[in-house]
Amino acid sequence: MSRRCELTGKAVQTGNLVSHSNHKTRTRFLPNLCNVTLISDVLQRKVRLRVTAAALRSVEHRGGLDAFLVKASDEDLSKDALAIKRAIAKKRLPRVSAFHGGRSKMRARTAVPLTLA
Repeated sequence: MSRRCELTGKAVQTGNLVSHSNHKTRTRFLPNLCNVTLISDVLQRKVRLRVTAAALRSVEHRGGLDAFLVKASDEDLSKDALAIKRAIAKKRLPRVSAFHGGRSKMRARTAVPLTLA
């Protein structure tokens, strides 16, 4: 399992520890990852994620997991988080009603064009 936040994409950084005598030692700076269970209000279920402490604060600041994922960019999210985001978006979409002349959007695109006689 990689050391990467599933919500923000924050990963391991490398750099130098610099002493008082300016002696440089290579080191790795690890993100503060926590295993958490977040609740999705739209999906009405619990979701287990591995996120940084900073991302957890951001989720709380934005008003929950659903609001955070709606605003988050797809490039930063992990594969699991992206699947959750798509499930939330799918559940939030209003259903297509019967006001389209009895034809759904998909059927209207794939139907044979009508000819006028």
